[in-house]
Amino acid sequence: MVKRGSGGRIRNASVPPAGRIAVVTGANRGIGWAIARGLAERGLTVYATARDAAAAAAVIAKARSPALRLIPHQLDVTDEHSVEALRNEIETKHGRLDVLVNNAGAYYDARQRASSADIATVRAALEVNLLGPWRMCVAAVPLMRRGRGGRIVNVSSGAGSFADPESGAPAYSVSKAALNMLTVKLAADLAGTGILVNAACPGWVRTRMGGPRAPRTPEQGADTPIWLAMLPPGGPTGGFFRNRRSIAW
Repeated sequence: MVKRGSGGRIRNASVPPAGRIAVVTGANRGIGWAIARGLAERGLTVYATARDAAAAAAVIAKARSPALRLIPHQLDVTDEHSVEALRNEIETKHGRLDVLVNNAGAYYDARQRASSADIATVRAALEVNLLGPWRMCVAAVPLMRRGRGGRIVNVSSGAGSFADPESGAPAYSVSKAALNMLTVKLAADLAGTGILVNAACPGWVRTRMGGPRAPRTPEQGADTPIWLAMLPPGGPTGGFFRNRRSIAW
């Protein structure tokens, strides 16, 4: 169920986009890069993170727009020390965090079936697609509480929806379904704090994972996550969205 956020006085709401700090995971290509660039174009200072810091720096250099406040940073969401290093830097330099977009994802195991799945692959998918975002949320929430508000966007997938289940990609689908439940639990836990938590399905996008036949561009896939990251006070929380519309879990 989608709920409306707190309508009380939230200090974060008074911070203009140019003063907001955002983190986007898996931002060195595809949807993640489109989200990071889109938020920077709206005036935010964006930590564009990737497991390989050089990859993040290279893609930002290609943007050729020094006006965009994009900061490359190494981040492996499966490594607690890496997450802590990023959190410490943001705390030291900015004292708060306004937006977290958990985009990093992996292990679209289309050729597997649940009845014969390789459990090592399942475990790896859960580590990246569920526990990684969970680590990031645990690190981010205290920084958001300092500003009495924030936005958490979990980039999920229709593959994790119970409303339209398919037999393929079991590890990926189960990990995204679990991410959806994490979204609901976090939203309930943070109700009234000004921190809005939502999940987004970008659709089938032309990325390394989606393949060249996908009908949507990365920019189209990034639209709903960006919209959720920029929600005004009192916006929806605890929802699952595609094309800026609520969809079934």
